[in-house]
Amino acid sequence: MANTVKNPLLHGVRGERHLLLGNEAIVRGALEAGVQTIACYPGTPSSEVPDTFLRLGGQGRYRLEYSVNEKVAFEVAAGAALGGAMSLVTMKHVGLNVAADPLFTSAYIGLPGGLVVLTADDPGCHSSQNEQDNRYYARAASLPCFEPSSAQEAKDMTRAAFQLARKLQQPVMLRTTTRVSHMRGPVVFDDLPEPQPIVAFTRNPARFVPVPAVARKRHIALAQAMEEACRIVEAGSFINEYNKSDEDLRIGVIACGVARNYLADALYAGGWGSRVRVLELGITWPLPENLVSDFAGRCDRLLVLEEGADMLEKSVRALVQQRGIPVRIEGKDESLTEQGEYSATLVMRRLSSFLECPCPTHLTRPAYAAAPDLPGRPPNLCPGCSHRAVYYAVRQVFGDEAVYASDIGCYTLGILPPLRTADFLVCMGSSVSAGSGFAQASAMPVVAFIGDSTFFHSGMTGLANAVFNKHDILLVILDNGTTAMTGHQPNPGMSQEMLGETAAHLDIEAIVRGLGVTECEKARAFNVKAVTKSLERLKQLRGVRVLIAEEPCVLYARRQLKKQRAAVAQVALQGAEAQRCLKDLACPAFYQSNGELAVNDTLCTGCMVCLQVAPTAFKIKK
Repeated sequence: MANTVKNPLLHGVRGERHLLLGNEAIVRGALEAGVQTIACYPGTPSSEVPDTFLRLGGQGRYRLEYSVNEKVAFEVAAGAALGGAMSLVTMKHVGLNVAADPLFTSAYIGLPGGLVVLTADDPGCHSSQNEQDNRYYARAASLPCFEPSSAQEAKDMTRAAFQLARKLQQPVMLRTTTRVSHMRGPVVFDDLPEPQPIVAFTRNPARFVPVPAVARKRHIALAQAMEEACRIVEAGSFINEYNKSDEDLRIGVIACGVARNYLADALYAGGWGSRVRVLELGITWPLPENLVSDFAGRCDRLLVLEEGADMLEKSVRALVQQRGIPVRIEGKDESLTEQGEYSATLVMRRLSSFLECPCPTHLTRPAYAAAPDLPGRPPNLCPGCSHRAVYYAVRQVFGDEAVYASDIGCYTLGILPPLRTADFLVCMGSSVSAGSGFAQASAMPVVAFIGDSTFFHSGMTGLANAVFNKHDILLVILDNGTTAMTGHQPNPGMSQEMLGETAAHLDIEAIVRGLGVTECEKARAFNVKAVTKSLERLKQLRGVRVLIAEEPCVLYARRQLKKQRAAVAQVALQGAEAQRCLKDLACPAFYQSNGELAVNDTLCTGCMVCLQVAPTAFKIKK
């Protein structure tokens, strides 16, 4: 399954230079540190990290685990670090919310083997439900925080984070963003070490069992560890100052994270490099206070550039006020806010104002608007996606009579018309829990949707709660046999054939019945008649009811299961039935040609749902 033949990430040697994704560079950095345990829950923009470890295989260097959720992944990695292994846990930013409980306590007790926490933030909400800035977690939980801005730094900082984590015996955060995770850049390799020694575990309940009396003492120890981290940061690398020797320069900029790249581009494009002194911080917590104070003391005006929240800006403001440094601090304004991503253009406009220099003419013009006649291309369920068939059946049975609780996954795209099967969504695994509360408060029928991976992630507890508290809800589990949205990673519901010997298949129906659900049915998602029949029966009942709709993700079936493409449908008869199918099913393989319905042979997957919805309008193409 794994391919390790001469892959440079696993076989490259010191001095070699390779073009890598930021996430691939993180993998190389972890290997150069001697990582032994990796646990994850996939989530964009972090998914390529564990997926790359999986593809490499490791040749016995490490053990990789796809955990059922981020909390479990964190606990597995923390347990391995307690057992003396150098460990990595990876997740996207909202995943750290799920893992927050063990995050805080693991910082209290400390982890002798060393644990690096990779959290990949998503400014601009490219594939997320919020833009939270997880540097807040680093401050709240007292974790040193590395923020790479290039692929080279992603590799170097990952290795350094592991070294610091083992030295301090404390978890360390590696915080990336979408642009850093998915950028490509040249990376110069260092040597891969021999397997790292396992730190022998010494029983010490007075440290590792945080009952209140222990926790109070460990809080003091954590503060001391952060003081040591600050001394290391002050004396270490990843802090760069430019134009340091020019004492005439009294205007400065402090930048961190990906904003450092935008700053460099803006200074170069504007020709302003000699007009400002710059302090770049690769480690933003603990704040290197002496270095920042010294820098601020040589400035009359200081601009703080950071994408996301204004955490660094506030820290610098507090520091200069506390130390009585007479410098004017500037930062966020109406152009550089806490929302969305920055760009070189935005930063250049801000610098133009800050430096009181004219901005290049082409940057002062308004951005070009899209041509008004271009068609919109919203995200959509794939042609042949089994979720579309289930949603169609649900709409036929419930229409607007029910309220639809959705969840996190590609099936959230059921929000789009004509399906309209997403009325609210709170967070991952919330469909059954929030749906139960909604039904109780409103007395309206609720149909909740959840995917197989999300069910294992955090849907089981909500279902157990619904049974225990006798809620009235119909849960539809959309089982497409993989973790589809993030790249077809394994989950406990996958077939044993695909899991191989690395994990065990768990049967969703057995789990549902084991949680106390007596009204549970199963149907093939592409069998519209069977799905409709089950929905109509379950609609007449009350209490907790579950329908499991099974059908492999169409992309997964083609790429991984190697299922051959079925026959293609074509329009056999135009008229009202064909137009109704276009209106109600809206498969992306449909299109209008001269006002009539047609089927795109390239997009059609042969799912045959349209033949069931409008049997007289379609036929199998010979």
